[in-house]
Amino acid sequence: MSLYIGLISGTSADGIDAALVDITEQHCTLKSHYFSEFTPELRQRIHALCVPGDNEIERAGALDRELGELFAHSALQLVKHSGVSARNISAIGSHGQTIRHRPPGQSETPFSWQIGDPNIIAERTGITTIADLRRRDIAAGGQGAPLVPAFHQNVFSNPSKPRAIINIGGISNISWLNPAGSPLGFDTGPGNTLLDAWVLLNRGEAYDKNGAWAASGNVNKELLRHLLSHPYLQRPIPKSSGREEFNLAWLKEVLAGNFVTKPEDVQATLLEFTAVSVSNHLQQCPGAADGGEIYVCGGGAHNKMLMNRLSHLNSGFSLETTEALGIAPDWVEAAAFAWLAHRTLEGLPGNQKSVTGANNEVILGGIYPAAPR
Repeated sequence: MSLYIGLISGTSADGIDAALVDITEQHCTLKSHYFSEFTPELRQRIHALCVPGDNEIERAGALDRELGELFAHSALQLVKHSGVSARNISAIGSHGQTIRHRPPGQSETPFSWQIGDPNIIAERTGITTIADLRRRDIAAGGQGAPLVPAFHQNVFSNPSKPRAIINIGGISNISWLNPAGSPLGFDTGPGNTLLDAWVLLNRGEAYDKNGAWAASGNVNKELLRHLLSHPYLQRPIPKSSGREEFNLAWLKEVLAGNFVTKPEDVQATLLEFTAVSVSNHLQQCPGAADGGEIYVCGGGAHNKMLMNRLSHLNSGFSLETTEALGIAPDWVEAAAFAWLAHRTLEGLPGNQKSVTGANNEVILGGIYPAAPR
């Protein structure tokens, strides 16, 4: 066995996903998993760092250390839960927590910043840790995101039929795996981030279970047209996005523009916004007009209303979750960062030029060796 741990807290900042995977040249097998939920107070502090504010460096430095401890704790809990000795784990791949993402096309000085100190992870766990996985791609001229399409191609591709792997986390992204061409991957815009923010504001709930509240409302077509006019959705690929562009403050600004509608109608419209923006981008992929297969991962895979809308809007595709491909939707991204750690230790590139727009395919991340025991 060649065992690796992947750790990630995504755009939603709801907690840490930890996955233990067995990686070989031909297979990536999920062996165990663990989820550590963030408190509402911690989630709020993370979200506050995603937009400009006072005393950012001090707050970011303190949170970097705090999250490093939490990522390390999650890895140790996963080891305990799995029954595997830490000595048998080759490395941890930690994505960390993104607090600012300013890729090329959005900033004259592009950068991507993830916190969750990997020095602490390596020290507490005694396991070599790979982290800071986005900045080398940006240094090579890329977007720094998404990085998971390389994993999707390696683990989920079909040599005879096009497949779209659609990850719906806080932000949605597509990996387009077409045997007839190079893989593509890019962020399509919002996933759950606006849906979660609006239901929390109005109902005090962390998420809209099964899209039930959205299903109780009606889509406001004028509001939907306005949301779909967001400049990001018109940008050519490669491209990537984050909470910097799609957040509650932006939504409130939009709603202040004389869109008088009930809260449940806003939720219905936001769900349609996610479904339409994903589907519009999918149809732009080469060969997508001929149909294929869609497999969904991320939290959005559990939203029945959203899955129904995606199925309806993409009738030329079959639609399932990645459970059908061997990895449950909640653990695909964590598994991907375990795989990226494996690539780094093997001296292999982890990005794809056709996805991020980088000039070169490069070895990603920094290596933080475990201390000798």
